[in-house]
Amino acid sequence: MCFLESSDYSEAEVLPDSFPSAPAEPLPEFLLEPEDAFIVKNRPVQLRCRASPATQIYFKCNGEWVNQNDHITRESLDQITGLVVREVEISVSRTQVEELFGLEDYWCQCVAWSSAGTTKSNRAYVRIAFLRKNFEQEPLGREVRLEQEVLLQCRPPEGMPAAEVDWLKNEDVIDPSQDSNFLITIDHDLIIKQARLSDTANYTCVARNVVAKRRSSTATLIVYVSGGWSSWTEWSECNARCGRGLQRRTRSCTNPAPLNGGAYCEGLSQQRVTCTTLCPVDGGWTEWSKWSACGTECTHWRSRECQAPPPKNGGKHCSGSMMESKNCTEGLCTRNKKISIEHTSHPMAPGMGVAVYTGLVVALLLSVVMALCIGVLAYRRRCRHLHGDITDSSSALTAAFHPGNYKPPRQDNPHPLHPSAPPDLTATAGAFRGPLFCLPQGVNDSPHKIPMTTSPLLDPIPSLKIKVYNSSTLSSLELPADVGSGDGEILSLKTVGTVGREREFHSHTLSREPGLSTSATLGNLGGRLTIPNTGVSLLVPPGTIPPGKFYEMYLIINKWDKTTLPSEGSQTVLSPVVSCGPSGMLLNRPVVLTLPHCAQLDTPTPDWTLTLKTQTHQGAWEEVLTVGEETLSSPCYLQLEEECCHVLMEQLGTYGLVGQSCPPQPACKRLQLALFAPRAPCLSLDYSLRIYCIHDTPHALKEVLDLERSLGGILLEDPKLLLFKDSYHNLRLSIHDIPHTYWRSKLLAKYQEIPFYHIWSGSQRPLHCTFSLERGSLAVSQLACKICVRQVEGEGQIFQLHTDIQETLPPHSPLPSGGTCLPSSQVGPYAFRLPESIRQKICASLDAPSARGCDWRLLARSLGFDRYLNYFATKPSPTGVLLDLWEACHQGDADLVSLATALEEMGKSEVLVVMTTDGDC
Repeated sequence: MCFLESSDYSEAEVLPDSFPSAPAEPLPEFLLEPEDAFIVKNRPVQLRCRASPATQIYFKCNGEWVNQNDHITRESLDQITGLVVREVEISVSRTQVEELFGLEDYWCQCVAWSSAGTTKSNRAYVRIAFLRKNFEQEPLGREVRLEQEVLLQCRPPEGMPAAEVDWLKNEDVIDPSQDSNFLITIDHDLIIKQARLSDTANYTCVARNVVAKRRSSTATLIVYVSGGWSSWTEWSECNARCGRGLQRRTRSCTNPAPLNGGAYCEGLSQQRVTCTTLCPVDGGWTEWSKWSACGTECTHWRSRECQAPPPKNGGKHCSGSMMESKNCTEGLCTRNKKISIEHTSHPMAPGMGVAVYTGLVVALLLSVVMALCIGVLAYRRRCRHLHGDITDSSSALTAAFHPGNYKPPRQDNPHPLHPSAPPDLTATAGAFRGPLFCLPQGVNDSPHKIPMTTSPLLDPIPSLKIKVYNSSTLSSLELPADVGSGDGEILSLKTVGTVGREREFHSHTLSREPGLSTSATLGNLGGRLTIPNTGVSLLVPPGTIPPGKFYEMYLIINKWDKTTLPSEGSQTVLSPVVSCGPSGMLLNRPVVLTLPHCAQLDTPTPDWTLTLKTQTHQGAWEEVLTVGEETLSSPCYLQLEEECCHVLMEQLGTYGLVGQSCPPQPACKRLQLALFAPRAPCLSLDYSLRIYCIHDTPHALKEVLDLERSLGGILLEDPKLLLFKDSYHNLRLSIHDIPHTYWRSKLLAKYQEIPFYHIWSGSQRPLHCTFSLERGSLAVSQLACKICVRQVEGEGQIFQLHTDIQETLPPHSPLPSGGTCLPSSQVGPYAFRLPESIRQKICASLDAPSARGCDWRLLARSLGFDRYLNYFATKPSPTGVLLDLWEACHQGDADLVSLATALEEMGKSEVLVVMTTDGDC
C-alpha cells in the first residue's frame, strides 16, 4: 500500500468525468457547381457538380429527382483533408427541355449529403439557342456633308443568347479603339463623329451568337463636299489702250472643289469694272519765232518748240529740228571769203602735177607684183602638203588616187571642230600595209570632199601606206606589228563609211556631238563603249570580232529633235534612242547594249507591255521583240531591271524601248521635276522660275543641265520624282504663297498645264513651264513661295522655295543616278572584271548538260537570267553568254561576290577554288 504525502497530493491532476468522442463530419461544400448552358441544334449539354465531404450527391431538375441511373458518379479522396470528394454528371437533351411547358425555363440543381446534413447548389438553366433571320432595324444609306455627325442604326434579330454586333466598313471590321472617329453605342448603333472623305464606304451590321451569323443589308454612306470659292485674282490690266475699257478678276470653285455630288459654288466666277486709260497725245510744233539779228558769221536763226500740244501719256515727240539758220547777207560774206583764199594760196608749179600722177602709177605696179609673189608661195606650200601626207606610193597616187579628191586639214587646227570630221592625218601614227578602197567622185561633188557613196566599192589598191586614227580621241592610233599581215583589215567609217562589202546606210544621219557619242577601234579581244553620265553602254565580249580584224565601233545617243521616235498610238518612249555600229558587220557572238528606262516596275501586277524596236535603213521602226513573248525566232534577249535594260543582240543598229499600258491596270512612267532660276545677281525687276518635266533617266537630266547652262540658269534643288500615270490627265503646275507685298505674278491664270499626250508620247522634249514674277523694287531680294506640280487626279510634288536672288548661287548639278563617270571606252581585258582563264573554266564546267540540273540552267536561275532559257540554249556556249550578260549588269560595282555566291549554291567548289586563286573575289 502506498501513502502519499500531503504536498504531493495537492499537485496531482484531477481526472475529467468523461473523455471526448471523434469530431463531427461537416456539411458538404460544393467545389464545382452546374453552369447555365445552351442547346445548339440537337446537341445535348452536360451538367457537372462536385462536393466534399459527400456520402451521396444527386441532381434535381424542375423540382424532380433525376433517375439514379442517369447519373455518372465519380468518387475520390482529398489528399490534404482526407475527406471524400464526389462528382456527378448528367446529360440534358433538347427533348427534355421542350417537354417543359410554362413560363419558367428548364433548370437543374445539385444536392449533396453528409452525416451533418444536406447542401444545395445554385440553379443552372438550360435553354435552346436560336437566332432569327430578320433584323428588327437595318442601317440605311445616306449622303452627308463633310465633318457632319452620322448615325447608322442597327437592331439585331431576336436570339438566345442575345446576339453580339459588329460593324463592317467595306468588309473590314471597325475597331473604335483604333479609330476614335467611330463610336458603337450600347444599342449597337454606329456613330461617326465627323464625316471624312475616307468614310465614304459601304457599311454592314453583322449579328452573331453560338448558333449562327446574320448580315444586314449594306448601307452606302457618301460624304460630299460642297464647293467653295478661291480668293479673287488681282485685277487685270485695262483692255483698252485708249479711253474707256474693262478690267476683270476671276475666282474658281476650288476651295474646296465640289466632290461626290456636292453643290457648286453660288455666285459669279468673275467680276468686271470699267476703267479709263489716258490716250496718248502726239506733240506738235509751235510757230517759228522771228529771225534773230545778223551775227558775226553772217547768219541769223529762228526756233520753235514742241508745245502745240506737248506730248502726253506716251505720245510721240515732234519730228524735225527745233532751230533753223541761214545767211543773212545774201551771200556777200561767202564771196569775200573765197577771194581771200585765192589771194593767200600759193600757185602750183607747172611740173608738179606730172610728178604726182607718175608716183601713183608706180605704187600700183608694185602692189600687183607683191600679190603675184604671195600667190606663188601659197601654191607651192599647198603642193608640199598634198605630197607630204601620203608617202611611199607615188606611182599608186598617180595611177588610181586623184589628188584633187583630198584636201588636207589646216596646220593651225589639228583637231576638227566637228567630232565626226577626220583628224589631222599628218600627226605621227603607225602605218600598215593593207587594202585601200577608192571612192568614185560625183560630177557635182566638191573637189575637196571624200564622198559617202552607197555605190559598189572599187577594187582595192595593193601595198599602199595610209595613216590610221582613233575616232574616240581624235588622235592617231599605233597598231600592233602583226596587224599589217595579209589578213589584217582596218575599216574606218569616217573616211570610207563601209564595212568590207557591206554598206553603212546611217553614216550620213548620225550626229556625233560631244557628250552624246563615243567610239573606239576594237579587235578580237573586245572592249566596252560607255557614254559617261548617261547610263548607255555597249559591251563587246572577247571573240565577238573575228581574229585579225579591227573595226571602228561607235555608240551614239540620237537627239530627240533629229530623229523619229519609235512610239505609235498609245505607246510611249521609255529609253533614249541609241545607235551602235557599224551596222552590217558580222559578229561571232552577241554584244550587250545597256539602255536606261523610266518605266515604273515595282507594282505587284505587270502593268507594262514592253517592246524593243529597231529602225530600218529607210527610217521606219519595226518590233524586235516583246518582253514575255519571246520565241526561238526572236533575234535578241532583253534582261529587264528597275532602272535599265540589257539587250543581247547580234545585229548592230538603232534601238529604243517603248511601252504600253497592260489592261486593266494603268502603267506609270518615272519623271523628274527640275527647278531652275537665273544665276544671281539679278539687276532687273523681272524674275523667272522654270520647271522641267523630263524622263527619269541620267541622259535626260544631263541634257537639261547642259541646256540651262547655256541659258545662264542654275538648278535650285535636287530633282524630285513624279509617277505619271497613263490616265489621260494633264500635268498641272501652280505657284502659291507669293509675298504679294513685294512680289507680283505675271501669270493671269491660276495654274498652267502640260497636255497629257505631250508627256506620254515624249515627242516634245524637254518640256517646261515658266513662272514670271516681278518684284516691287531692286531692294527686294528674298523670295519664298511654293510651287505645286501634280497630275490631275494623280500624284504630285511641292517645291518649298526660299532663296536670295541677289546671292551668287553655286552650281547645283547632281550626278544623274546610274551615270557614274566611267571611261568612254575600254579596250581589251581591262574592260572585263572576269579574267579569261576563269571564264573558260566556268564555261567548261557548266556548258555540258547535267542529269542533276547543275549546269548553266541553274546558273541562269541563280543570277536571275532565266526568263527565257531557250535563247541561251541555242548558243555554242550558253555559260559564256550568261557571263557576258553578268558583266553588263555589274559594270557599276563589278565585284565577283554575286557570281561566287551563285556558284557556291550550285556546289561548284572546284570553280570557286580557281576564282580564289586566279581572281579577285
